[in-house]
Amino acid sequence: MFNRREKPNIGQRVISFLWPAMGWRRTSHYLRHRVGRLPGSPYEIAAGFACGAAVSFTPFVGLHLILGGIWAWLVRANIISSAIGTAVGNPWTFPFIWVWIYQVGQWMGVGEAGRDVTDLDFSALFGNMMEALLSGDMDFLMETAGPVFWPMLIGSVPTMAFIWVVFYFPLNAMVGGYQKARMQRRRKNAGTSAESIQTKT
Repeated sequence: MFNRREKPNIGQRVISFLWPAMGWRRTSHYLRHRVGRLPGSPYEIAAGFACGAAVSFTPFVGLHLILGGIWAWLVRANIISSAIGTAVGNPWTFPFIWVWIYQVGQWMGVGEAGRDVTDLDFSALFGNMMEALLSGDMDFLMETAGPVFWPMLIGSVPTMAFIWVVFYFPLNAMVGGYQKARMQRRRKNAGTSAESIQTKT
């Protein structure tokens, strides 16, 4: 009776992903509870989310879920949490992420010095990468995507480390507090139930 009468189509799901119907504030509140309820210790959950968020700051578009899961597995973190963390990289944030990691790569001395980042066509870059990988033409890959991809790759390394730290420590404290409060509520409810049973008997 309470189920939706019509299931959302693909277009509606995309729109909902880009702009949640419940609003960003309520969505963030929902995600906070969703992450807090995941099984595992505060470290496992926070580290997993941080891994997913960090890999979103790499140019490996389409592989973030896999890379985040591998990283989480290596550090014994929560893989589901890492999948949620990859949502940090989305159509709203990717343009800023790509410009940033490319700029960092340039600052580290990789790529064409003085190249205006506003002239870059990232959609063409990833299109050329996909075309070259599917055809196995590595020379074409180096000629078309290489000059932009390598600065992005190098720039993503320190950025990933920074993003991991930024997400891990606040989430570790948040999840720890959430789990502690949840346990206290359960104990309180259990105590109330026990008192109620004793009163009836």
